[in-house]
Amino acid sequence: MSSSSTASPSSSRAWLGVAAITASLFVFVTTELMPVGLLTPMSGGLAVSVGIAGMVVTGYGVSAGVGVPFIVAWTRRVDRRALLAALLVVLAAGNLITAHSPDFVVVLATRLIMGFAHGVFWAIGVSMATRLVPDQASRAAAVVLSGMSIGTVVGVPLGTFIADLTDWRTTFTIWAGLSAVVCLLVAAAVPSLPSTDAIPVREIFLLPVRNGRLRAVMITVTLYVLGHFGAYTFIRPFMEGQAAASPGLITVLLIVFGVGGAAGNFAAAHTVTKNMKATFVVSCAGLVVSLLLLLLVGNHAAGLAVSVALWGIAFGAANLCQVNMILAAAPDAFEAAMSLNTMGYNISIALGALLGGLFANNVGLTGAIWFGVGLTAAALVSAFASMRTAPADEAAARPA
Repeated sequence: MSSSSTASPSSSRAWLGVAAITASLFVFVTTELMPVGLLTPMSGGLAVSVGIAGMVVTGYGVSAGVGVPFIVAWTRRVDRRALLAALLVVLAAGNLITAHSPDFVVVLATRLIMGFAHGVFWAIGVSMATRLVPDQASRAAAVVLSGMSIGTVVGVPLGTFIADLTDWRTTFTIWAGLSAVVCLLVAAAVPSLPSTDAIPVREIFLLPVRNGRLRAVMITVTLYVLGHFGAYTFIRPFMEGQAAASPGLITVLLIVFGVGGAAGNFAAAHTVTKNMKATFVVSCAGLVVSLLLLLLVGNHAAGLAVSVALWGIAFGAANLCQVNMILAAAPDAFEAAMSLNTMGYNISIALGALLGGLFANNVGLTGAIWFGVGLTAAALVSAFASMRTAPADEAAARPA
């Protein structure tokens, strides 16, 4: 298929390129989430309230979604290695400007621009990795997606630790340097990857209208992302309220979730090419079961640990499945389809947190978890209803 038509480099060079793309995701994800751990010192340093400071996370996420299809289309003739390097330059410069910004307005504007770069990475990064090792595409996708788990488990706590030793501006300065190093790694390790399947903007937005399989996949992904983030956004207050969890225990459990996500990625990589429908259905079922367990046994540490571990595994596996499902549904327009998926994914994160918050405020924290149960269950039903052509999908996904 067109997304894999580039001749593969030697195996070692190809996997070094995949590693560089994984490192890119690591710095993008940690840059996105770093303010979560630094919100209090950032608000003090920028002379705004904590609630206002939180807009640097929200704004980043929104811009990461809404601009992606347009930027991917407008850069459709740009070599993907050059585009990724340019995105990392934006990230490095943005982190450096953030570190030295005199006021909140400059930080927010900078983060909005960085968010656009983040969204474009999601649209092109996995596709680049699968083109480098087309015979092991699912494994390459799993490796790249592990950068998200590593960023959550290692990167964000490390950034917070550095800030505790120094200050929040030092953390962003270090991340600017790290982004620059990853940019050099991409330039050295990733071969030229001319764009092969990008299409104009108007064609991007017509894809789900014309492609019923893609439309069904996007609906299913939207449902489970809404459910997951509707519940996950309020996991800390739920743990504190239901199990009187200490900050230390909560930190450990969030690390368990991240490790579970990485494990789910790699587990799904071994099963998704054999039976994509079953893998995704099991992943969605795992999300439903883990949230139900959280409600049933989440009032003590052991129950929390089991629930959160299963939740992380299921979410990691579902994320890998959705990439393969997009590829199977639109093999000749993978980047364009991923740009739409990225837009929908990020908007669903924001809506999930908003709707979960409404349930939490009006029903209680368990209401947010029940909201997650309902939406992930709907995703499970949607998967059963829309994946009847699974054998054809799996055949399309194997060569990636």
